[in-house]
Amino acid sequence: MKTEEGKLKDQVKKYLDEIGAYYFMPVQTGYGRTTLDFLVCIRGRFWAIETKAPGKKPTPRQNAVMRAIEEAGGTTIWLDDFETIRKCLGR
Repeated sequence: MKTEEGKLKDQVKKYLDEIGAYYFMPVQTGYGRTTLDFLVCIRGRFWAIETKAPGKKPTPRQNAVMRAIEEAGGTTIWLDDFETIRKCLGR
């Protein structure tokens, strides 16, 4: 049985496919740099997306990764519900 976060990831993957986004979900192995759940290119823009179970928030490490991506010119979002991605990527 999938976790709530796993179900949200499935919804995000389906949505990204529907809107024609390229995305990659890196497998975190504990070696090298860490990143977020989804690395996405949509309409020529780089996005990184972190999914969380409802009510959960990013860890300090995830916040640091989001800051680094934003400092490099990318856009990051984290979400614990599906509607957030529609609002953010619908812009």
